[in-house]
Amino acid sequence: MQAEKKVIGSLNKCYACGTFRYDGEDHLIIAAEKKDPCYSFTFDGEMKDTLWTQPGGVMTVLQFDDDHPVLMATYQFYSPNDSANAKIVYYTKGTDGWECHVLCDLPFVHRFGIVKRNGVRYLAACTLKSAHAFKNDWTCPGRIWVAKLPEHLEEFSAENQLVLTPLVSGLTKNHGFAVHEEADGSSFAVVGTENGIWKVTPPENEEGEWNAECLLDTPCSDVLYLDFDNDGERELLVLSPFHGNTLSIYKKNEEGFVKVWEREKKMPFIHAIHSGKMNGQWTAFIGNREEDRELIAVQYTEGDYKVSVLDQGAGPANCMFFEKDGEYRLLAANRETDEIALYALKEE
Repeated sequence: MQAEKKVIGSLNKCYACGTFRYDGEDHLIIAAEKKDPCYSFTFDGEMKDTLWTQPGGVMTVLQFDDDHPVLMATYQFYSPNDSANAKIVYYTKGTDGWECHVLCDLPFVHRFGIVKRNGVRYLAACTLKSAHAFKNDWTCPGRIWVAKLPEHLEEFSAENQLVLTPLVSGLTKNHGFAVHEEADGSSFAVVGTENGIWKVTPPENEEGEWNAECLLDTPCSDVLYLDFDNDGERELLVLSPFHGNTLSIYKKNEEGFVKVWEREKKMPFIHAIHSGKMNGQWTAFIGNREEDRELIAVQYTEGDYKVSVLDQGAGPANCMFFEKDGEYRLLAANRETDEIALYALKEE
């Protein structure tokens, strides 16, 4: 695979990637880890708007649904050691620009997403820890939190917050999060922690119970759960351990998940992760933030997993695959170089 890179902007410690449809157009969103802005671009990389200038601390950014221009984001998560005031917020466009509203206070919230089942949408949110007394204190584990979502978010504010329920507790370094779809259109979340990888499935109906299943007890920083080898069964692509250096793939057999592939080259501070289908084939995009600072693509071809190096030296914190007019593209928040980069992808 080849990638043609275009730097479309600069943002101090750029971090979170997303898409957002507003004013009748699709936009790319890049938000900052520290007290810096959030920008929108066209799908071709043209700068459009500054949605906010601060406070930042954005680990996740996503549109609430396809029909409403409401953007959800984490807020004031500046690092594992500076996130006690973190919360989930949402932005709407008013007459004087974008307005911020509190959805819920959730200290140490790092990642969140929306999962669906039988026409009902739910929030799944993960806290990296629950409290700390000193720098790099991990003695108070985090949780997975859940809540049913209404049709609109505008009823919520700092004075009337969404109520969350803890689903799984005792999760140390609760960092990884991805939402995947089932064949019937429902979706689930996979969560990566020091205690292993969890699959979180919303209830069959609003009165039902959530299901949380530990798929693998290997310490994990981030994870994807997709059918990379096209045999009808999902594999686990795992970044490990927390902010670690190892990329592996696990396949399920009668006894559970077993490792079937590992990249020989280590990737210190492995962090960026996303996926998408290219010509019907699931492809994973992975990046790391130290040493070579690579951005790579992983595909299963000719009976094995192959790696294509797309970029070096930039240091992506996150990336996002998308398709426009039949062309494959990748947006990257290259945190270590403050680059906002757009890559045009072509298979060899």
